[in-house]
Amino acid sequence: AMEHRGMLGEATALAIDPARERYPFCIVWTPIPCLTWLFPFIGHMGVADSRGVIFDFAGPYTVTVDQLAFGRTTRYLQLFDAAAAADNERVEAWDEAVRVASEEYTKRMHNLFWDNCHSHVGFALNRLRFRGFARWNMVVLATWMFFAGKFVSFPRFLSSILPSLLFYGFFALAMLATSKH
Repeated sequence: AMEHRGMLGEATALAIDPARERYPFCIVWTPIPCLTWLFPFIGHMGVADSRGVIFDFAGPYTVTVDQLAFGRTTRYLQLFDAAAAADNERVEAWDEAVRVASEEYTKRMHNLFWDNCHSHVGFALNRLRFRGFARWNMVVLATWMFFAGKFVSFPRFLSSILPSLLFYGFFALAMLATSKH
């Protein structure tokens, strides 16, 4: 795996490590019970620094470190490749953006509809003008994760999708059963 130096100077690997919950340079996602079951594109999001440590806006004035509010990561988007991770200036800018966003969100009230975990991630990406774009927001990030996010593993894929499939499958069966009478 590609190695680079994190903000604290220690060597780190670019490799994803689900066993240790390490996702360097990633946006991470996990389902929110009940809400994701009804709306599979809605979930909880965090952002990881160059060492893979996850930061997430978990509630009012609270950014958790190394523990997603609703469980283990099930999907991720790694935003740096080996060349970007080898560029110390870009690594430092990434870590600084994650740090500043996290500090800012410890001063904010959480609101499910407009200032939430997706906003925290968007704040970090906007600070970087990631990919030349400065309007990262809840809708853009949720859509990107839903269509491009990689599942960590098959069991975690099932933990994300199965409740929705069961709910909508049961609903469809109930509709079919009642429509025949």
